[in-house]
Amino acid sequence: MKKTLSFAAAGLLAALALQPALAQETIKIVNLLELSGPIASAGTNYRNGVEMAVKEINDAGGVLGRKFELTTLDNQSNPGVAKAMAVRAVDMDVFAVIGPTYSTAMVVSMNETRRAEIPNFTGAAAAAITGQQNPYVLRTNSTQADTMPKVVRYIKEGLKAQTVDLVWINSDFGKGGRDEFLKAAQAAGLKVVSDISTEQAQLDFSSAVIRAKQSNGDVLFAYTNEEESARLLRELRKQGYSKPIVGDTTLVSQKAIELAGGAANGVYGHVPLTADAPTQQMREFDQKYMKAYKVKSDHNGIQGYMVPYIIKAVSEKIGKVDRRAFAAAVKDMPLYVKDYPGLLMDMKFNTKGDADRVSYLVEIKDGKQVVVQTLPPLKPF
Repeated sequence: MKKTLSFAAAGLLAALALQPALAQETIKIVNLLELSGPIASAGTNYRNGVEMAVKEINDAGGVLGRKFELTTLDNQSNPGVAKAMAVRAVDMDVFAVIGPTYSTAMVVSMNETRRAEIPNFTGAAAAAITGQQNPYVLRTNSTQADTMPKVVRYIKEGLKAQTVDLVWINSDFGKGGRDEFLKAAQAAGLKVVSDISTEQAQLDFSSAVIRAKQSNGDVLFAYTNEEESARLLRELRKQGYSKPIVGDTTLVSQKAIELAGGAANGVYGHVPLTADAPTQQMREFDQKYMKAYKVKSDHNGIQGYMVPYIIKAVSEKIGKVDRRAFAAAVKDMPLYVKDYPGLLMDMKFNTKGDADRVSYLVEIKDGKQVVVQTLPPLKPF
């Protein structure tokens, strides 16, 4: 009997000893993204990109011999839900959280991941997100503080405009973009002749367009979400607006182009990422995404695809899978496509957590983004 008990005890001890090792066999990451609600297009594309990269990396052997374990949670485009889901992700003791992409939701949820010292990737663009100096936030999109001066420079120098009508969405995303645009316009001597606020999920843009036409600016700059951008473009064309229309990523996104149809043609925009970038890596990504999901990826899908490769690159450079060590090492670490093709672009996160890399000016022609100019990173690396 004693011998039997000792074997049983030994087996129990061995099992207990193995539990920490087994827990470390996977790299747990959580998609905390918008799969329903008004931001569902962005969140769904972001999720698709993450899933595609995770499968590729796992099929190739993982990261330092460990494979990703991916869980996806729908924050429903709702800040309160996003915060609750962030708490759930913290309880899961994950390596990283990916999302939200909705700025208002990210502002409230990132406090939970910060307390738990969990790296938090986001496609949200509001300047305030990295302005809080959260050491665990990594923005895969471009910050409005970096984007708006590029847009204003193009309007002022490229289009030779002196005045501009500004149409923006009344959300954290829209307010942040508006404030940065006004700041950049003032610095460049570009006069904003109308400042037009619109609402999330707004259906009728007729009054906004009438106001813009009456103010008679040289150019219209629109900063709204994808679906609202499409409605605005259709209304602008309906009312015969014929002056240049300029935007940032959302106005010229693939979703906005699909929803706006021919109304999107001729629109200009600045994009930090585009599947139509003139590089071999992006062309290959575009083909793989089209094959997997039967649609063309927007900037969100590209961002999502990059994240697992960023985790892989940094973890392999520091020689371990450790979220705190990762967060400490990733800032100011140059990451090169020649070493990790899945990154798609050479890049570096600055000390605030904003990504720095080339970006593009595009024009919509025949329903597609056509790159008209490649803009360098803010700082060489």
